Amino acid sequence: MEQNAEVIANAINGSLKIIEQDREKEIISRRFGLNGQKETLEQIGDMLSITRERVRQLEKAILIRLRVCSEEGEIPELAAAEKVIIRNLTETGRIARVSTLADKIYGRTTTASERSGLAFIGNISASLTTIDENDNYYASIGIAEYGSTSEVKKKVDEVVSVIKKNKKPMTLDELDGKLDYEHPSHIEAVASISKQLASLNGLWGLAKWPTVNPKNIRDKIFVVLETKKEPMHFADIAKAISESDFKRKNVTIQAIHNELIKDERFVLIGRGIYALDSWGYKKGTVSDIIKNILEKAGKPLTREEIVREVLHSRKVKETTILLNLQNKKYFVKVGKNSYKLAA
Repeated sequence: MEQNAEVIANAINGSLKIIEQDREKEIISRRFGLNGQKETLEQIGDMLSITRERVRQLEKAILIRLRVCSEEGEIPELAAAEKVIIRNLTETGRIARVSTLADKIYGRTTTASERSGLAFIGNISASLTTIDENDNYYASIGIAEYGSTSEVKKKVDEVVSVIKKNKKPMTLDELDGKLDYEHPSHIEAVASISKQLASLNGLWGLAKWPTVNPKNIRDKIFVVLETKKEPMHFADIAKAISESDFKRKNVTIQAIHNELIKDERFVLIGRGIYALDSWGYKKGTVSDIIKNILEKAGKPLTREEIVREVLHSRKVKETTILLNLQNKKYFVKVGKNSYKLAA
């Protein structure tokens, strides 16, 4: 991986050597953040005592000149860097966020200047396509043969459109059935550069959907239960969140319990055990459940029938159900073994 870092550094230095004037080198270095933080046109203009529009014109002219030199093979160091970048892009679906690609090439978490250097190479290489970061897309680099900047954006927008029409998260295989790609990994690569999308547990959806991008404790609880598809104790929910792929997962058991109590989606069905109301569980005490069962039946039910029905919606001991049946305010015993609602 250190060898890759050296190759990238040589390509950047070799490219900068093409620029004869120090002022132009300064503009490119500062605009891309090659030596630190990126600077705006206005910041560079103030530093050089020229207008921001003049900085923009110079930057554009320099990049065009470097790209021409790249196409004509006048930057020998660039070819080796292109080879490294393209090899890694081939392994990641032909396109990737600059940050993801840089970390893969360097084999570690990269610095801002290292990522900026990679973006610089992408901008001047005839073999690569770049996408600048904005509200819809992450800064990305792709193999030029895979498509121009506009073509890649069109592919991203197509994936977003399919997910929007589906109205719920989709797996890569489901997306593959709706799109014409060589492999689902290519869809994943394209989707990953969209700021409108997010993924979690193998599902892709809109970033505003809590199921793929939970932003608070309640959303994370919901995702855990929806994924588990069965009732869980609040302590187990807390553990599942701490072991998840969520961005922020350091939560206390007490915080989990508090959110479970406050949110109508979560139903207490046993001692510390919660389920989703969408599974058919209703809020209420064991007595409330028994009353609902008898009302729905419209006739007396045996003790065994009541116990069986209650256990379908509550994780409680049989003795707890029998104790609640003794409440004469709500239930009346009929014969030896049956009960009906009190008048």
